[in-house]
Amino acid sequence: MEARSIVDEVTAGPRMSDPVELVPEMAEVSAALFKAVGNHTVARTTISLVHLRAGQIVGNTYLTVLHTGFLRKAGESEERITAVSSWRDAPCFTPAERAALALVEAVLLPSAHGERVSDELYAKVAEHYDEKALATLIVAIGQVNFFIPVALIAKPIPGRSFSDPWN
Repeated sequence: MEARSIVDEVTAGPRMSDPVELVPEMAEVSAALFKAVGNHTVARTTISLVHLRAGQIVGNTYLTVLHTGFLRKAGESEERITAVSSWRDAPCFTPAERAALALVEAVLLPSAHGERVSDELYAKVAEHYDEKALATLIVAIGQVNFFIPVALIAKPIPGRSFSDPWN
């Protein structure tokens, strides 16, 4: 695969039409994921931090712009939003947020040491989240992973409304 130069022009439009128009069943899956993640067992801010970190890890502008916007609308500081990419040494995250960020990284990044989610990491996350909240966090990571192929392949337009990134 050939790397793009930093001076190459980026196409302004999406590669394809709205996938939900092409496969309407996606709307039901998406709605179910949003409902499951919105059960109030994990703070919405934490979920958005996790989703932002996932977008950063996969290098997708649409997802990073989308979740940065959600965090801003929720009143998050620029310091916290900016520090997500370097959360390990940023003092502005709670221990529970750090555990959630470590979990999404473990799921999305290859591990040189075998198992991605170690028993030690699981135990650390479980210190901050009861079983239902941990299950919700797992679904939240699955939710962003559901949208990663859409964002990488179909290329919705960054910065457009969440409900209409295709025009």
